[in-house]
Amino acid sequence: MKTSRKSAQFIKRSLEDVEYSTKTVRTCAEAKDALAESPYDAIILDLGLADGDGLTLLKQWRAHAFTEPILILSARDAVHDRIRGLNLGADDYLAKPFSMEELLARVRSLLRRHVDKKVTVLEHHGIRLDLVAHTVSLDGRQVDLTGREFALLEIFMQNQGRVLTRSMITEKIWDSHDELDANLLDVYMRRLRKKFPVSSEEQSSKRSAVSGYQMI
Repeated sequence: MKTSRKSAQFIKRSLEDVEYSTKTVRTCAEAKDALAESPYDAIILDLGLADGDGLTLLKQWRAHAFTEPILILSARDAVHDRIRGLNLGADDYLAKPFSMEELLARVRSLLRRHVDKKVTVLEHHGIRLDLVAHTVSLDGRQVDLTGREFALLEIFMQNQGRVLTRSMITEKIWDSHDELDANLLDVYMRRLRKKFPVSSEEQSSKRSAVSGYQMI
């Protein structure tokens, strides 16, 4: 999201006042990095970013199958601008000036719709993870996982192609970092690799992500 710095901070505070966690960026490059690092429940996108057009960024995200709900917030209020934004993949479009109450209502609506259509079965290269039945199979054969192994696999299945840092993973899997030693995550990763063997070429590609781990 990018508006004037003052407006961006006002929106950020308003969202946090109703218990949403937020991240504010001001350029296309920062927005790409943020979404590559972690999924978001919703995105508020200003079209006038400092280093490019938000519509170009929107097209790139949708072309790469990013499914996060996106609300465009823009001073471009002509009908053809709104139609173009929606046709390019935005889920909603709010023209400036706007009411904060309306923005919050639209964000809540986006989140409800996103939850309603959230998938319950994740698949990747023969791996099938059922979030409701809490089962996992590989090429049709059931694979038994511990609770932590299941949670770890789910994170990667939800973020295919993204590099996940060690801190991002541990924060989602372990309630407290106090119980971790430096090698515990590596131990769980080795367990998963044994249960879901891949070719040496694929294994090399995963290990080349030195900043974290990546499902490819």
